[in-house]
Amino acid sequence: MVPIAEFEAARPQLFAVAFRLLGSVHDAEDAVQTTWIKASTADAVDVRNPAAWLTTVLTHVCLDQLRTRRRRGEEPLLADLIPAEARTADEHCLRRENISRALMVVLDRLTPPQRVAYVLHDLFDVPFREVAHTLGTSSDNAKKHASRARRRIEQADPAFATTAEERAVVDAFLDAAAGGDIDRMLALMTDDCVRAADPALVPSGTPPVVSGARAVAEETRLFADRIRAAVPMTVAGRPAHVIAPGGHLLAVVEVTLRNGRVSRIDIVRPHPDTAISMPAVGSPQPTLDPRSN
Repeated sequence: MVPIAEFEAARPQLFAVAFRLLGSVHDAEDAVQTTWIKASTADAVDVRNPAAWLTTVLTHVCLDQLRTRRRRGEEPLLADLIPAEARTADEHCLRRENISRALMVVLDRLTPPQRVAYVLHDLFDVPFREVAHTLGTSSDNAKKHASRARRRIEQADPAFATTAEERAVVDAFLDAAAGGDIDRMLALMTDDCVRAADPALVPSGTPPVVSGARAVAEETRLFADRIRAAVPMTVAGRPAHVIAPGGHLLAVVEVTLRNGRVSRIDIVRPHPDTAISMPAVGSPQPTLDPRSN
């Protein structure tokens, strides 16, 4: 049995691992509590490294949950399908621990073994032999799972490259939108700018298409909180911004420019099979290292 003092000392690290594995404060807290129950009722064993042993127990708990989700055919829930309190708690966790929003979006799209191998080894420096033991496989297979995860997570060359000037315009527009700065938005848009959105993403009664720079700017100001939860990513080979409150995917924003100004904004729900990866080269890079938190 691990002494409670050892467990409490390891709790912050256990929560950090669980949150990245499960993507939910509520689920992570439950996993940590289950880990303590298992640790406190385990047969007497000689635990030389309590933190490592507890991490292994915790990972088994999280892996079971991830596999259960997979067996049920559950897709990651879109942000608006998650209770507001849970979404708020996850958002606070992202900000408090300075966790990459983009990383959480992509982790949700990995297989359970890929997610475990990547989180344990690449983010928390757990040796592959221990990762393999947790997954019930060989070290070589554990390395393959991490490699596959890395390929899906790491930045890819977009099929539609953008210049630094184009990225600067898009970033400036979204920054103005996040702050509700209508005048600045207007200065960055064409007069005939159009905003087209999936009807499921806007309030009832809101037209799916809005035309005219001022109309678009005034409406955009109403959704400043969503824009503040946007992060640059590569979606289906295109540079885009993903809105992900609490690290949960909500929508993809694609901004089209004409003569250096914003001429169209498309806001869509991505298909579950749509390839989403970290930002392309030259885009702002979110932090990947939890040890910087």
